[in-house]
Amino acid sequence: MQKSAQLGQAKSGLPFNSALCLKKNMEIILIRHGKPVIPPLKKISPFIFKEWVNSYNASGLCSTSLPTEEALNIAGKCGAIVCSDLPRSLESAKALNENKITLKSALFNEADLPISNWRYPSLSPKIWAIFFRMLWFFGYSKNTESFKETKIRATEAANILKELAKTNRSVLFVGHGVYNRIVANELNATGWLGPKSPGSKHWSYGVYKRKST
Repeated sequence: MQKSAQLGQAKSGLPFNSALCLKKNMEIILIRHGKPVIPPLKKISPFIFKEWVNSYNASGLCSTSLPTEEALNIAGKCGAIVCSDLPRSLESAKALNENKITLKSALFNEADLPISNWRYPSLSPKIWAIFFRMLWFFGYSKNTESFKETKIRATEAANILKELAKTNRSVLFVGHGVYNRIVANELNATGWLGPKSPGSKHWSYGVYKRKST
């Protein structure tokens, strides 16, 4: 009878079922930052567009863009928060839970947009953003990080998030629209289960899980 009872114990000394419960899922949550202050959207040439992008990257969080209750709950439960060093990411992380910010780094910055010195035509910055992003995906990367280089950077970022998930169980990355999708692809490709895209709307997120080892 004594041996039989011992079979029901894990090596930890806990009942077998309780020991299994200790192996919880690790979680990496990718959330997009809140809505930033948007520079003027008047029609401009590509030559001026690069200045518009610089202004956008320097913009902080819009005062009316508050985290959703769901996002606040997730931030409250996670063990660590990571953000880029762009103001819209950092300020969003602070709005979620400033005390849990563990890492801020340019490694987590949004994928850059290529630039051009074209003086015409003049179009909305929104149109230029879509246009140059499409060119970037197809290999055009004048004066900026290429798509291939960004994927390498995203792999490094994902590895850091994985290590943080090991020690904190749950880590929240307050990232950016395009970069979050690239990081999500890397997580999915390495055995983490979650959506193909974490969402493109401000404060939208995706949860990626993997069993602790």
